[in-house]
Order: sequence, then C-alpha cells, then structure tokens
Amino acid sequence: MFTGIIQSTGTIAAIEPKGSDTRMHVLTGKLDLGDVQPGDSIAVNGVCLTAVVLPGDGFWADVSGETLAVTTFRHLKAGTKVNLEKALTPTSRLGGHLVSGHVDGIGEVTRRYNEGRSIRFQIKAPDELAKYIAAKGSITVEGISLTVNSVDGAEFTLNIVPHTLQETTMGDLQPGSQVNLEVDVIARYLERLLLGDKAALTGQDGIDMAFLAEHGFVK
Repeated sequence: MFTGIIQSTGTIAAIEPKGSDTRMHVLTGKLDLGDVQPGDSIAVNGVCLTAVVLPGDGFWADVSGETLAVTTFRHLKAGTKVNLEKALTPTSRLGGHLVSGHVDGIGEVTRRYNEGRSIRFQIKAPDELAKYIAAKGSITVEGISLTVNSVDGAEFTLNIVPHTLQETTMGDLQPGSQVNLEVDVIARYLERLLLGDKAALTGQDGIDMAFLAEHGFVK
C-alpha cells in the first residue's frame, strides 16, 4: 500500500524487452533506498513495481505484459521523468489516502489553465470509472494523491498547488497527455459490498441502474 504522497521524482534509465514483458531500470534521484531490499515495492507513476536488483543508483523491476497493456508504461522511454513512492510502513504518516498501486484506467488531460499561482487541470476518465469519482473525493493521478474539485460526467478537475507542481511530474502534463488513474479503493469495495449475495454469481460485474431500481435506490 501507498499514500500517494510523492517522495521523489526519478528517471527511466533503460527499458529492456524480455519477450512480451520488459525489465526497467529506474534512477531514483533523492529517494533514500537505504531501507529497500530486493522484493520491496516502489510505486512508479502510481504503478506498484517490485525492486529485483538494487545497483546503487536506483532499481531494476520487471514489468509484465498486463501492466504494459493497461497503464501508460507502454509510452515510457529512456529519459522519461517519473513519480516515485516507497511502500507504506506502519509508522508512516498517511498524508494522502490509501493507494494500492493498481491502476484502474488511463485518463487524458483535456484542459490546463492558470488559476492564481496554481494550475487547474481537467481530465477525462474512462466512462466505466466515472461512478467512482466524486467532488471533494480522492483520486490518484500518476501516483499522486489528489482531491477532485468538480465532476462533470466522466471529466473532473484538479487544482494543483505550486509545491506539487515542483515536486512531481504534474507540471509537465499538457492537453493530450495520458495519465494513470486509480480511484478510491473504498469506493471499489463499497460497490462490491452493495451487491451482497449477488457478488458470488457468475457474470455479475457491478452495479447498474437496473440493480439500483430493483433494490429501491432509484425510482
């Protein structure tokens, strides 16, 4: 688990194809790896990776074909700047929100504009994630725990303060940029819980309007 509070930015040093998978070398910059051992988890742009080799300047991790297919990792190349966070420990401050490091979908920046000293971003999420995104709720964008300012359909806005712009990759995003999204884990579990006994039925993917009407939530 992670908090979504970025501890450092790093750089992709190398990507080595391994059949349908890849092995990736991440330079970790100022991130302290003194307490990291092979097998430990580090989030890279919101994707939980396992450090398999620690050469001193960063770490190597294996990236599966599944991860390449469902995240923005397929667009990474040597020199790309990335957000980094070590896994949560029992003594860590939970400054953001609980983040699993499992990307739910890819969003796209549709608008960026200045608002005082901050920058307002508008991001289009995949339609199937819209139900999990709420105004003033939490969402993870590129591994960063952020507060949703407003929601309109599958699009939502974020107000990014100067500190976050300086310490993460958010300042590099422009309209058209694709970003990894992870919705609030509580919302995902709540949806499953509301299914009750129907959660065990084959083909029961989630809650829809018919389900809500059947159980008296809508008329």
